[in-house]
Amino acid sequence: MNIKKKSRSANPTAHKSQRPEDQRPPIGSTFAYGFQHVLTMYGGIIAPPLIIGAAAGMSSQDIGLLIAACLFVGGLATILQTVGIPWFGSQLPLVQGVSFAGVSTMVAIVQGGGGIQAVFGSVIVASLIGLAITPLFSKIIKFFPPVVTGTVITTIGLTLMPVAANWAMGGNAKADNYGSMANIGLAAATMGVVLLLSKVGNAAISRLSILLAMVIGTIIATVSGMADFSKVGQGDIVAFPTPFAFGAPTFEIAAIISMLIVILVTLTETSADIIAVGEIVDTKVDSRRIGNGLRADMLSSAISPLFNSFTQSAFAQNVGLVAITGIKSRFVVSAGGLILVILGLLPILGRVVAAVPTPVLGGAGVVLFGTVAASGIRTLAKVEYKNNMNLIIVAASIGFGMIPIAAPKFYDQFPTWFSTIFHSGISSAAVMAIILNILFNHFKAGNTDNQSVFVAGTERIITNEDIKCLNEGDRFENGKLIDADGNEVPIKTNSASEH
Repeated sequence: MNIKKKSRSANPTAHKSQRPEDQRPPIGSTFAYGFQHVLTMYGGIIAPPLIIGAAAGMSSQDIGLLIAACLFVGGLATILQTVGIPWFGSQLPLVQGVSFAGVSTMVAIVQGGGGIQAVFGSVIVASLIGLAITPLFSKIIKFFPPVVTGTVITTIGLTLMPVAANWAMGGNAKADNYGSMANIGLAAATMGVVLLLSKVGNAAISRLSILLAMVIGTIIATVSGMADFSKVGQGDIVAFPTPFAFGAPTFEIAAIISMLIVILVTLTETSADIIAVGEIVDTKVDSRRIGNGLRADMLSSAISPLFNSFTQSAFAQNVGLVAITGIKSRFVVSAGGLILVILGLLPILGRVVAAVPTPVLGGAGVVLFGTVAASGIRTLAKVEYKNNMNLIIVAASIGFGMIPIAAPKFYDQFPTWFSTIFHSGISSAAVMAIILNILFNHFKAGNTDNQSVFVAGTERIITNEDIKCLNEGDRFENGKLIDADGNEVPIKTNSASEH
């Protein structure tokens, strides 16, 4: 016994192996738990290529290629993040994949005439800039507090709602059945299944409610003749992603600036996820580990366009899964990454997903995108609103972000570079939130506790002068001031308050 103890303590890797995230479950359990991670994030990882591909006017085969590419790159990014190499990878159980943060910005770039090539070019350059500023990010992260990140995440969900509505109506405005009761009914049925499965007492079924609802909705569509899988068999069953399958990337300044805003938001989200999973796993997370995680994020994002994918980020829902299951091993998530790589080598699976009827995607999308907005609202609930200007920061930023959603042609007369940046609701909200946060929370000259109606509206304030005017027994009834004897006390309104 003594000899064994000495040999363990003499082993230089012994201390490292004691970290909770370094646990190694049996191989069968490792892949079973890894597959659970894949199922949890599958609906989220396939949604961005579906949205962007549809905005770019791609065929179902090309969208299938995009989906396969996103699975493949997400798997590689997950392995890099969890296994780690010098300078890259947090070595924490974090699943990587295409984030929703950049979807509306990429759609704006595509619809602005840049095409998918400009999206890839902007991702490459913005990610390389993100990689370069990672050492400095700890110094600028103070400009991305919850009032900013919560506003941006909420806007992401809200800006995606028109996408869900369009899908629910059929996706193609020129089709004869666009907006038909059959399409909307199928979307409603799918959404109903999501809600019913979420109500089920089984936690595993509840977590997979969106994915299972899409399967059930597709079965309903197939039985009713609304699904077409005839093109699924057209193309390779197994294939390695072709580099730059859609052509060489192009580089547009406005698109790059717009994507850089997304990268800053992504860096903030990933930092929060690294800290959160560190607390869940109960392991030490220092600035060096955060830096390694952010560098892995940016390197994966910079390389992903080579294989026809987009910006990579940690998936928050999988951080929640770690907390729910209590499985803290990073090697479980590495196994999930390997499964994603294998799925990415099967483009036929991408074509199957691309063939899912659009109304089914719409029904699931309402809940999925709503969940993104709800996550932002949950972050905003942590913000302090008393005696500060945070309320107006949130109000103005979300309102500004909704302009291109409510009025898509609002920026048509602006310069191209300007409209490319601000035609995205996420970029608009992010720019406004960052500027207002700096203006009100960092440059405090001129700020007071009662400087505007927005501050006064955050809490009830009664002055000493008001209290001095009241007598014992005074009370308010139906908007009237009544004294202790039951007589109404006249309230004089000065002319200033009347205006």
